[in-house]
Amino acid sequence: MTIPTTLAAANQDQPVSWWRRSLCGAENLFVIVPLALAVVLPLLEIVLRRFHSGISGSTILVQNATLILGMAGAAIAAREKRLLTFSSLSGFLKGRVKTVAQIISSGSAAAICAFLCTASIRFVLSEKTGGEQLVYHLPVWLFELVLPIGFGLIALRLVWHASETGTGRVAALLVAALVAGIGTQPMIDPARLVVPALVTLLLVTILGAPVFTAIGGAALILFWGEQLPIATIPLKHHSLVTSQSLPTIPLFTLAGYFLAESGASRRLVRVFQSWFGSFRGGPAIVTALVCAFFTSFTGASGVTILALGGLLLPVLRSASYSERDSLGLLTGAGSLGLLFPPSLPVILYSIVAGTAVANSGSADVNSVTMEKMFLGGLLPGVLLVVLTAWWGIRRQPRDAAPLQKFAGREARQALTEAKWELLLPVVALVALFGGFATPVEAAALTAGFAFFITTVVHRDLHVFKDVPRVMTECGLLVGGVLLILGVALGFTHYLVQAQIPDQLVEWSTHAVKNKWLFLLGLNVVLIFIGGLIEIYAAIVVVVPLLVPVGIALGLDPVHLGIIFLANMELGFLAPPVGLNLLLASYRFNKPMLEVMRAALPMLLILFIGVLLITYFPPLTTFLPGLVK
Repeated sequence: MTIPTTLAAANQDQPVSWWRRSLCGAENLFVIVPLALAVVLPLLEIVLRRFHSGISGSTILVQNATLILGMAGAAIAAREKRLLTFSSLSGFLKGRVKTVAQIISSGSAAAICAFLCTASIRFVLSEKTGGEQLVYHLPVWLFELVLPIGFGLIALRLVWHASETGTGRVAALLVAALVAGIGTQPMIDPARLVVPALVTLLLVTILGAPVFTAIGGAALILFWGEQLPIATIPLKHHSLVTSQSLPTIPLFTLAGYFLAESGASRRLVRVFQSWFGSFRGGPAIVTALVCAFFTSFTGASGVTILALGGLLLPVLRSASYSERDSLGLLTGAGSLGLLFPPSLPVILYSIVAGTAVANSGSADVNSVTMEKMFLGGLLPGVLLVVLTAWWGIRRQPRDAAPLQKFAGREARQALTEAKWELLLPVVALVALFGGFATPVEAAALTAGFAFFITTVVHRDLHVFKDVPRVMTECGLLVGGVLLILGVALGFTHYLVQAQIPDQLVEWSTHAVKNKWLFLLGLNVVLIFIGGLIEIYAAIVVVVPLLVPVGIALGLDPVHLGIIFLANMELGFLAPPVGLNLLLASYRFNKPMLEVMRAALPMLLILFIGVLLITYFPPLTTFLPGLVK
């Protein structure tokens, strides 16, 4: 996977002319304005509903703002060369070999983008014929134009970034033209070219093509091989990005970015250190708690390790933890809060699995809602935090430095200073479960509260100097993720059309009679998948295949979901390319092999936790069972 950096870090060594800065600033507005609207409109609706119960209507605007935000953020990610990739091979290549690999992978990816652009144009034209309108008589197709424009921009930028020289860019353009020519005018029956095309796509992905082109390219090839309309892919992309609950993803992400870019990490480390530092293994407890807090808001973006690593490593080392144990603990704790509200993977799973359960036609199967998923993940999440802290306590040397004494005054001061950040989960939970706000409104309230904390209360961020930068950074991440999700849903649609889930259900019910044996095998497979595939893409592609099998074997879909997400959490530590391993190697400037050795004990400890979650269902199903 590519390693996230900040926009400032990405560009700090590159002098940029004033006109380019102006163009980039103008483009950034297409992220900032929709993101601001997604926060403000639901908050206004909450207030106005107190005076008129019939007030409603911001939802459709927020959904289309998310569409614009997603494609604009993806285009900016392409501009900054930060589209997520599966492979890190390009980082090991040198000289001419690396140049050729970049030209081939970028040119091929650009061709896939061009096909997606063409498919989007067909989709928009069909929508224009329908004549559907949004509020204020605005035609729907006007908003949908962002799809072909976005894919077109990404294609151009992939070619531009293929090389630093004009010759290299021309070569990438020729590669793109060659791929496009084969796709539009094949010399052989497309059905016979599907397998060679998929193998070629795999090689291009290994060379460094972005994740979305790998998944979107596979969907295009499969549709092309059966001569099905490729406009289905942007149609599914549009339906997912404009779904009712999806705006919660950018909004909760924005709240996490406000925290990560402010002094919140320092304040939280101080409060947990003052309250738990006097215990044996206190620094390990602090690491587990702070990382879980941050990851619950930043999701699986890797922000936790990047934001907290520099603060927590000295704390652990000063408490006599070895360098290996410190590195392993930070790497393992970097994804601990994945099951806690308002974690983004939990939200996405509830959307995708809820649709899969509805499509299964099983009336006796429990529904999958965001609220049930969050309740289901609470106790398993606590279990994983406790296991991490326990391992950290055991690893502190007996002859460690003397424990600091508990200082009531310092603890109270730290708590007072960090009280606003500590209230943030309370705001999110009360809004989600209080019944007075929809999930999108709860997310908007959380983002608005985080904005208030960082700009008004602590003044860590300047409204005009810092907030637009943070919102752009958030939009870049969200755009890259939504781009993957959209094309992945198109790929999933093909699998459904080809009746792959039905075949899996039929095979599993005949081949695997024992659901517990099935779950053991599932754990191993999911850890492997989590170590190779971006978590959001895995949810959209794997969950629609997994849920029908789970239902056929009598598994509760909420329990299955927590098992799935817990294994994805472990996948971040799975060699050789787990995201946390890459991020820790990058953040602490350590060789990958050293990070892998350091993280192995944490991987084993957390795997024990996942087995407990798997084979003791009440840990997951008890709290959701209280909700009717």
